[in-house]
Amino acid sequence: MNFIKLTLHPLLLAGLLLAGCTDKKEQGPVGTLITGATLINPGATTEVIAPAYVYFKGREIIAYGNLNEAGDLPRAAKTIDATGKYIMPGLVDGFATLNNQAYANAYLYKGITSIIEVDGGRRGPFYARANPAPDIYRLEGLAAEPMPTDKLLPAIDSLHKAGIKVLLMMYGLTPGQARLVYEHAKALGMATIGELGHTTYKEGMAIGIDAFVHTTRYSLDIAPRAMAAAVAREPFSNDLHSAKWLYYNYLTTLPPDDPALLTHARNLGASGSYIMPTLSLSYLDLPEAQNPWHDPVAAILDPADINRPADPVTGKHAIPAEEQAAYSNLIAHEASVIEPAYYQAGAKYLAGSATDVWGTMPGISLHTELRLLHTKPGLTIEEVLAAATVNFNKAFGWPVGQIKPGFEADILLLDKNPLQDLENLTAINRLFSNGQEIDREALLKNVDRGE
Repeated sequence: MNFIKLTLHPLLLAGLLLAGCTDKKEQGPVGTLITGATLINPGATTEVIAPAYVYFKGREIIAYGNLNEAGDLPRAAKTIDATGKYIMPGLVDGFATLNNQAYANAYLYKGITSIIEVDGGRRGPFYARANPAPDIYRLEGLAAEPMPTDKLLPAIDSLHKAGIKVLLMMYGLTPGQARLVYEHAKALGMATIGELGHTTYKEGMAIGIDAFVHTTRYSLDIAPRAMAAAVAREPFSNDLHSAKWLYYNYLTTLPPDDPALLTHARNLGASGSYIMPTLSLSYLDLPEAQNPWHDPVAAILDPADINRPADPVTGKHAIPAEEQAAYSNLIAHEASVIEPAYYQAGAKYLAGSATDVWGTMPGISLHTELRLLHTKPGLTIEEVLAAATVNFNKAFGWPVGQIKPGFEADILLLDKNPLQDLENLTAINRLFSNGQEIDREALLKNVDRGE
């Protein structure tokens, strides 16, 4: 494999030269070269290159750049002329479950090449044998209820040994415990997400927790402290008269200029922590909701696998009127008042669908989440794309979400420009996961829905 000196950024040139340093046993051209597409690298400043090239080998991206300035390109085993198309990183779903092969296929079909996998309880068990499948970063919670301090670090060690990549720091942790847990998890290379109670979110930000999940949960600092403490003692009750629902009802009374809301928003905006709203949990209860069962990939999914699924005919929940009214009031206020305050204060976002709770569905609901991030808090399309790609690299340090040397070769080739319309993210022409092309049409056929 021969290379001519390129007039590129030194990092890109190094990547190309590295590609030439192959094992002596390797014969002939290797890797895949895509040429001619418009390349989109989401970020604080979106990088757009046209026409572009991308070269990847095995699981890793080796080089990319402007095709007109590249000089001689690598001699690849496969070259794809993608003129007129758009290339960008695969999507990440930051809060989702994998219960069977159909779920794995649905994620991939919709361009999702990595997920943070959340299992157990309403979401059911993790299905480890999926093939093909997106990359899995498994999450497990710690201290949903108070725990003795001397039990915390052994519990983290056990989770790390079991392959858990993300630690969900939960309601039972006191501030001192939360700091101890965070420092130990980070020493082990684990990502951290907070769903806090006895520790305030302001304290969690000061500790350095990487991200927080669910708007209703990370808004707990807005409530009076006695109310927040009551929620921490009983965070999961579905009783409409429980501490959780008293707090939820409190959220619906907040005006846009509520001092506690604005203070919490400023704290989030000034912190290094990311937030993951999981607005898709609310989607079916919004008036503009479309029936998710009409999506082509829904044909391989079984409603029986999904927690409180949408009715396949109406696309809506079939729940008691009192419960529906309570959720609708909460959702409307969350979307129109609370989350916009956080965005306007400068909060940084991650995209997570919450699949498969409350009718959220694999693959489908991440795209719902992206649309809601755009239309509700008001993220720009560029910010939405970053929330589903590069922000996971920024928050957790994982090599995902960019078309750059050293990152995973998770690549979407699109027929339409996603910077013009988020719906264009589904116009997938070709899909690569870890450098391997995925036959998307095969994902819709002969799918085993069993465990």
